[in-house]
Amino acid sequence: MNVRPLLALSVAAAALLAAPQQSAAAPDTVDASLPTQLPREAVPSHYAITVTPNAPKLTFDANVLIDLQVVKPTRSLTLNAADLSFRKVSISGAAQATGRAKTNADAQTATFDFGRTLAPGKYRLAVDYSGKINTQANGLFALDYKNKEGKDARSLFTQFEAPDARRFVPSWDEPDYKATFDLTARVPAAETAVSNMPVATSRTIAGGLKEYRFQTSPVMSSYLLFFAQGDFERIAKKVGDREVGIVVSRGNGDKARYALDAEAQLLPYFDDYFGVPYPLPKLDNVAGPGQSQFFGAMENWGAIFTFEKILLNDPAITTERDRQAIFSVEAHEMAHQWFGNLVTMAWWDDLWLNEGFASWMATRATQHFHPDWGADVDRVASREEAMALDAIKSTHPIVQQIRTVEQANQAFDNITYEKGQSVITMLEGFAGADIWQAGIQAYMKRHAYQNTRTADLWAAVEGAGAKGLTQVANDFTNQPGIPLITVGPARCVGGRTVATLTQTQFAGDDRARVSTPLRWHVPVRASAGGKVAQIITAGPTNTIEVEGCGPLLINPGQTGYFRTLYQPQQAAALIGRFGALGPVDQFGLMTEQLVLSSAGYQPMSVGLDAIAAVPATGNAKVVNEAVSRWNDLYDELEGQPALQQAIASRMVRTYGPRLQQLGFAPRAGESPIETLLRPTLIGRLGKYGDPAVKAEGKRLFTAWQSNPDAIPGSLKGSWLGVVADNADAATWDALHRSAQRASGAVERSTLYELLGRARNEALARRALELALTDEPGKTVSASIIRSVAAVHPKMAIEFVLAHLAQVNELVDISGRSRFMQRLVGDSSDASLIPILESYANANLAATDRAPINQAIDTIRLLSARQSRMRSEVGAWLAGRSS
Repeated sequence: MNVRPLLALSVAAAALLAAPQQSAAAPDTVDASLPTQLPREAVPSHYAITVTPNAPKLTFDANVLIDLQVVKPTRSLTLNAADLSFRKVSISGAAQATGRAKTNADAQTATFDFGRTLAPGKYRLAVDYSGKINTQANGLFALDYKNKEGKDARSLFTQFEAPDARRFVPSWDEPDYKATFDLTARVPAAETAVSNMPVATSRTIAGGLKEYRFQTSPVMSSYLLFFAQGDFERIAKKVGDREVGIVVSRGNGDKARYALDAEAQLLPYFDDYFGVPYPLPKLDNVAGPGQSQFFGAMENWGAIFTFEKILLNDPAITTERDRQAIFSVEAHEMAHQWFGNLVTMAWWDDLWLNEGFASWMATRATQHFHPDWGADVDRVASREEAMALDAIKSTHPIVQQIRTVEQANQAFDNITYEKGQSVITMLEGFAGADIWQAGIQAYMKRHAYQNTRTADLWAAVEGAGAKGLTQVANDFTNQPGIPLITVGPARCVGGRTVATLTQTQFAGDDRARVSTPLRWHVPVRASAGGKVAQIITAGPTNTIEVEGCGPLLINPGQTGYFRTLYQPQQAAALIGRFGALGPVDQFGLMTEQLVLSSAGYQPMSVGLDAIAAVPATGNAKVVNEAVSRWNDLYDELEGQPALQQAIASRMVRTYGPRLQQLGFAPRAGESPIETLLRPTLIGRLGKYGDPAVKAEGKRLFTAWQSNPDAIPGSLKGSWLGVVADNADAATWDALHRSAQRASGAVERSTLYELLGRARNEALARRALELALTDEPGKTVSASIIRSVAAVHPKMAIEFVLAHLAQVNELVDISGRSRFMQRLVGDSSDASLIPILESYANANLAATDRAPINQAIDTIRLLSARQSRMRSEVGAWLAGRSS
């Protein structure tokens, strides 16, 4: 094991670090037991990078000085490098030599051979090189947009997670190789440069350039380095002795004030929760136009990057959902400044230590500051998203094995994020909120500026007093899948409810594969009208006793990560008193009963009774989900027009009055969740042909074409979506002209995406053809294709495969396999399976097919249950027609 000393931080940064962090920041070590794609021959401690981008030509020149320790005799050094060309390589220190560079494109490495053996010791490696600026979000990339004056403009940004710092600088581009960074950027004098740290000095230099030298970064992993250049403006606030800021393209400052206020609100909250003050002098959030098929925001230390759609509050197009996302995404990325940046997972196997915790912390912060937003209900929705993936054969454990670059890219999925945060919620409940927080604080202080594995966290929380937590945690993080708790008949004994719980494993697809179930120690909470009780399951059968003799509710508060299968009369009793439950339990009961029914564990009638129990006048978040679940059933019944019409009629009859009560436009003083329900009802009822909605959509569209303010900005996408869904050629052309004229990047991309939603197949094909032109923009075109796929999945995927080389240029390298997965969505069309298999065989290694395997498993699941679903849903609808 080789020690990497922490180089001196900048004076400004160091002054802000408390003594405990300073001592914790001393040496970190490279753990030789970790996976690596590099030979263990040297360890870097500091990079000094100078970069000169040529944005018009999409190239850059650079040089880097790397201080390193050679740890075993070697005549060469192998670093990560991708799409880089090398002019000059030399090394100095214990020996001096000139190197010869040899690149391996497949391995994404460069080997520098010095023609002589380098003895162990300290060296400085000097490399002059050049690279390319990408048009998708990998490495250093360009985003084009219309500036304030309506002229074409281009800004540059970086995106390095997971394996793309190597596209910017030859480096040991693995998370355990932490180092400090000095960045110098030479950019056009009229533009501004941004990096992780504040500017140390700036000066005008020859060639019409300005040179920015940034302060030295703290010790950090290479994927957290950040650089941007462009025609920017910055708004900022002081928060104690730190500064938070939002960097945007010139003219967008006012749209960033909502995000700035959120940033200033969140920073002290996180300081307090983690018990370690944010250690950098500033925290910027940098907005970029366009979008990615891989990510929406990235937690670069001190310089978060976020696409404008989820950072700017634009009255012309921003919805209430978008505004809430601005806060929650910012909370997620700011939480990463501790979970991920200050303390970093040692290898991508433990990516969930970053993403699961940031998701959980964002939910906690949102609920704290905005309890009226219903983040507690959203948490249950996130659990359901995770379980949808975790219930099929191709799922994986939270802690997963990552061995290739593509596997690292594919690890950013609902298991890592949503199952991660769901399991954390359950473990916090097991430990108790105070003990859990004490454990988190101990973990942060003990491992600051270092790398960890999942076991380090469990040790910290157990050390704070959560005895037995490691056993529970290991079961849920090291195994895939979902426990199934089957409730036996309940009996009332002396004013207490007693029931036997049997634990097996839930499967959404082939139940035979879980005939020998995995075992978990499951924290199971229950209530029956009295105090909540909890047991930890041990073995297949357990007994639970709770106060009271009312209907038995398992998992009150919905904090547990498991499925519950009730006796028929127990489920009926809970559904019968649906209105007496709180919104979180209403949401959980409704979604779970429908999932269990769909998977064949109980008749479809139970699940349908549960969603039918949601009153149209009920909690807006629960109603929103009920509407969405009915819509899923509608889509799953494709090819059965009579059944679809029965659902459509029921939806219009049930929820049309709720929309009339809400009104077609926002009203002053309404609750945020009511505001969120309106666009859902507009979209769904418009889809089902509600005459009032279609008429209002047509009226607003006509008015909007001559008056851009005719539709409230927060509902523009919803009302135009109704129009786009039902568009004829003339309407499609009018929408197209509006997209071409739109000035704001967010509004422009929204309108182009709407062109792909047409149900008319000829218009959908026109949208696909438009996506291959330069008109929409390099990062917008892929979203047009996804819009088409939502309605015409087979058409879209066949088009993509017929033009694969062109489409690949429109999608981030990191997101290509998941883009293919998203094209098929939740389709039940089994004819898509051989198409996906053919794509995977031609383009992906056998080890790198997780998203495609998940897509195939989902199609098989939905296809296999079609006959039963149609029969049972049809019978239920017939019995309740009116």
